[in-house]
Amino acid sequence: MKNLLSAADLSRDEIGQILDTAAEMHDVQRREVKKLPALRGRTVVNLFFEDSTRTRSSFEIAGKWLSADVINVSAKGSSVSKGESLRDTALTIAAMGVDGMVIRHHASGAPHQVAQWVDAAIVNAGDGTHEHPTQALLDAYTMQQRLGDIEGKHVAIVGDLTHSRVVRSNLLLLKTLGAQITLVAPPTLMPSGIADWSKADGFTLSEDFDAVLPTVDAVMMLRVQKERMTGGYFPTPREYTVHYGLTRDRLRLLPEHAVICHPGPMNRGLEIAADAADEARSSILDQVSAGVAVRMSVLYYLLGGQA
Repeated sequence: MKNLLSAADLSRDEIGQILDTAAEMHDVQRREVKKLPALRGRTVVNLFFEDSTRTRSSFEIAGKWLSADVINVSAKGSSVSKGESLRDTALTIAAMGVDGMVIRHHASGAPHQVAQWVDAAIVNAGDGTHEHPTQALLDAYTMQQRLGDIEGKHVAIVGDLTHSRVVRSNLLLLKTLGAQITLVAPPTLMPSGIADWSKADGFTLSEDFDAVLPTVDAVMMLRVQKERMTGGYFPTPREYTVHYGLTRDRLRLLPEHAVICHPGPMNRGLEIAADAADEARSSILDQVSAGVAVRMSVLYYLLGGQA
C-alpha cells in the first residue's frame, strides 16, 4: 500500500500489522531516548490547510522520532495565502523530492486528488467531513489496549455525526475489526443517507442515549462542530447536553469496564462533562499518546520499505 487515504483501504490483516507495530512504537515513547533510525534520509512534509494541535504535532513527533526530516507547511504563511492552487502547491513540494506528504484540507477528497498528481506517499490527516483514517486507527488501538480484542465489542459513537470525519473512518475500521456499532444523535445531526448505510453495513442508529449507554463497552463522544454549522441543529446548548451529553449523572449508566473516548478537542460542559473527561474510565489522554505511536507505525508502514 502506497498511500493511506481511507480506512476502507485497510484489510483486517493490515490493521493488525499497523496496530502491532504501534505497540512497539509505544514502547519507544517510554524510553529516555526516543529515537529510531527507521526513516533516516526520508523527508516528510506536513501540509495543513486547517488548524490542528493533536494531529499535526503527533505527525511531526512521529516523523522526528523515526529520524525523518519533517517540514511543516500551513496555509497561513505559504503561497496558498497568495492564491496558489492545491495542485500547484502539491506539485511544487513534490518537485523538491520529498518522500511523503501528510495532508489536512477543508475539502473532502483533497488528499485523494493530490495522490493522483504526485508520486510521494500521501497520508490523509483529515479531509473536510469525509475521513480521518489515522484517528480511527488510534481509537481502535486505545480501545484494544483497555478491552482486548475488539471483535464483538459494542461501541457507541455519540454526537455531531453530520459534520464528523471521525465517525466515517471509525465505522469503516471498527466494522472491519468486527465491532458492533451504534450511532447516537438527534435527527438533525444524523447524516443524510445514514439509514440506508446502516442497513447495508449492519450498524445501529438510535436517538436514545440513555437506553444505549448501559450496553456499551466503549463510548466515543464527538465534538459539536459549531464552526461548520450554519443553522439551528438543536434549540440550545443546554438542551443538547441534557439529551446527548456525557454528564455526571449519565456516568452511573456506564458499565464499570467501559472506556470513554473523545477525538478532541473537547467542548467541556457541552458534549462531555469535566467529570467524565477526567475520570478513571476516560482514555482521552491515552488516545493522544496512542496518536504518536500509531502515526509512527503508519509512516514506517508507508515509507520504511521504500528503496
